[in-house]
Amino acid sequence: MDHAAFVGRIEEIDRLGYDGVWFNEFHFQTPPQPYPSLLLLAAAVLARTERVRIGTSVLVLPLHNPLLLAEQIAQLDWQSGGRIDIGLGRGTDPGTLVRLGVDPTSTRERFEGAFDTIKSVWLGTAKQQIADGEPLEIPVQPCVQVPHPPLYIAGYTEETLTFAGRHGLPLLLSLEPPETRQIEIYRDVVRAHGFPCRLAESSLTRYVVIGRSEAEAEAHLERLLPLLQKRRIYYAGRRGVAPQDVLPIDRALLLRDQLILGDPPSCFAQIVDLRRRMGIAALRCVFNGNGVLSPPISMEQMRLFSQEVLPLLRDI
Repeated sequence: MDHAAFVGRIEEIDRLGYDGVWFNEFHFQTPPQPYPSLLLLAAAVLARTERVRIGTSVLVLPLHNPLLLAEQIAQLDWQSGGRIDIGLGRGTDPGTLVRLGVDPTSTRERFEGAFDTIKSVWLGTAKQQIADGEPLEIPVQPCVQVPHPPLYIAGYTEETLTFAGRHGLPLLLSLEPPETRQIEIYRDVVRAHGFPCRLAESSLTRYVVIGRSEAEAEAHLERLLPLLQKRRIYYAGRRGVAPQDVLPIDRALLLRDQLILGDPPSCFAQIVDLRRRMGIAALRCVFNGNGVLSPPISMEQMRLFSQEVLPLLRDI
């Protein structure tokens, strides 16, 4: 798909009534990824759409100069009319860290330090380090004066979830590992430290496989499963795991923890139940199997979902 077709697809998503689209940050991929810069992509998409929000899931803070990133986010927030959501993370891809000369043992410190710098820039209280090591407090302001966009934290370790709790930030909960364990750790952290609980403003992720009938949805799933397994084998291989050592997808666990499946009424009921059980109002829907399905197939399901399920969700 070329760039014009890709942006045209987001324009259709805008017209279909979806609230937002989330993009991931990956660098130095094989084959090359056409959009390694989330903010450049977001700027292009925001210029061509009217209402849909664009989210980053996530900006990997240890890879960026925090002062420049603070300015860039502030500019994008301003020129988009406040239509961006910023998910932040520490990042774990060792290949990217090596290519950029980032010590893997430093990512925690870099992540937390970059966050503090970005927030201090937006608040106008940033400190600049001078030669003798003494901090000099100076008014470092973003290039445009706007309130900062909504911020989210992605992560599953106790350290990252504690960081989110300490700063009162909602979470971007992932497909892998499923969010149940992440929420359990987060709730323990919140209780132990008396942090405000921001789960209600957090968001979950689910694969969505929808058909006009249950049988059609099941047929879609049967086509998707081997493609998901192939994707798992590919990414396991990048970690040095042999294909024969990658366990097959557990269909029951997939249905329980990662998937919305069925006809429109069934999908609606599953989402309502998920919201009731988890206490989280936002859902990031993955219609393309994380890139394994062709655009025509995923767009067909997105159109059906927008026609039959979104209106019901608006009413609850």
